[in-house]
Amino acid sequence: MNDGVILLVEDNPDDVAFTLRAFAKNNITNRVVIASDGAEALDLLLPPDGRPPLQPALVLLDMKLPKYDGLEVLQRLRAAPSTQALPVVVLTTSSEERDIVESYRLGANSYVRKPVIFTDFVRATNVLGMYWLLVNEPVPPRPGSHA
Repeated sequence: MNDGVILLVEDNPDDVAFTLRAFAKNNITNRVVIASDGAEALDLLLPPDGRPPLQPALVLLDMKLPKYDGLEVLQRLRAAPSTQALPVVVLTTSSEERDIVESYRLGANSYVRKPVIFTDFVRATNVLGMYWLLVNEPVPPRPGSHA
């Protein structure tokens, strides 16, 4: 299993707790870094001050975020060479067709609507974890990157 960091970009503390509980139920033991808004996510992934960027195995990105929404975060990640191949799964309550279409147009790897019932969410998290952390073959790190 890929034991890399998971970046969870989520502003709702209840959804953060819900996600962490679902990870625990599925024995997903990867370290989880939480960004509570779009600006914090971009600061971690594309630091403006020369710090080494966070290089997660997976980004779980909510749509409705303060400062920069999920679409803006996704657009900036895909515009930067260092994050173009980063796996980004939009994990959101939005089922608006515009959000789905725009997420894929901007380069999301997957779009998953958060189930409201915890047992359904646990199942969805299991599938996400199995695929992105076990089955998927990630892009190898570039020479000289901070992997």
